[in-house]
Amino acid sequence: MIDKLEEVEKRYDEVNSLVCQSDVVADMDRYTALMKELKHLTPIVEKFREYKKAKANFEESKEMLGDSSLDEDFAQMVKDEFEQSKADIERIEEELKILLLPRDPNDDKNVIVEIRGGAGGEESALFAGVLFRMYSMYAESKGFKTEVISASETGLGGYKEISFSITGDGAYSRFKFESGVHRVQRVPETESQGRIHTSTTTVAVLPEAEEVDFEILDKDLQIDTFRASGAGGQHINKTSSAIRVTHIPTGTVVECQDQRSQHQNKEKALLVLRARLLDAERAKQNAQIAGERKAQVGTGDRSERIRTYNYPQGRVSDHRINLTLYKLESILNGDMDELIDALITADTAEKLKASQGEE
Repeated sequence: MIDKLEEVEKRYDEVNSLVCQSDVVADMDRYTALMKELKHLTPIVEKFREYKKAKANFEESKEMLGDSSLDEDFAQMVKDEFEQSKADIERIEEELKILLLPRDPNDDKNVIVEIRGGAGGEESALFAGVLFRMYSMYAESKGFKTEVISASETGLGGYKEISFSITGDGAYSRFKFESGVHRVQRVPETESQGRIHTSTTTVAVLPEAEEVDFEILDKDLQIDTFRASGAGGQHINKTSSAIRVTHIPTGTVVECQDQRSQHQNKEKALLVLRARLLDAERAKQNAQIAGERKAQVGTGDRSERIRTYNYPQGRVSDHRINLTLYKLESILNGDMDELIDALITADTAEKLKASQGEE
């Protein structure tokens, strides 16, 4: 581990030097990439330097303890320093193991979230709206920006499906565990007998794919325009601004009509298409390695039931980590940190366990 940390520290010094050079600063793409790398390396190097300091204190106090000429009070002080340094080394070593775990390369990316009503008809569509509101409020609390890409509304204010982007540094790291089936248990607004119904809604979280991540050839695309429907006044109904993009090799279809211009809708549709195709490619790769090792909370499969929202009991239960929180209203109002932090902690523990098994 020490060899690896020394390599990281060496790279940190190199990057620190590079970002101060005028030719690098002038190359915005390279400068941005180096600053991202520096952001990742900094906490590792700071912790490694803390480790080296604790190690030096340990060795110094260990040597001093062998001096029989020390008076009793000073000897006790040195002994306390020795024990503290020893404890610090053990604690920092564990923290360094976590910091050295391979990072998800998508963690810093923006995301596209797709919510679809499942079993439960209108009630499922209504809950899709509740989830959209929850995610929007949570994104706002983290300083992220939310923008609707496309939405298919129902008569009662729910959504058959809704796609939206969440933009901000680290958005994927906070939302990636939301993919799967969300189950709601409550008395529907349309229920006159007061009976509790169970409905499901499906969520897919896709890291935003850049052109360098997944190339789409023009010859593989079929692009159709049509008149947008729904709210938007005269403009949205009189122009064929809505876009339907079909990726011919895979049959993947994306529609976008929420933007005011055809160009904007095409841009958004291609953004979603690229993310979906990259996600499908990642799913294929994950399926290949799933049999060898499972080092992730849940499967990430959209058919996996991940969470239940029980209104009568005021609870939210995440089935992947057996966590139940009796704060339903707070969570639905965007207070999701406790839930998401628990998922990240469990995922880190799984990865740490897997990495130690490989050593």
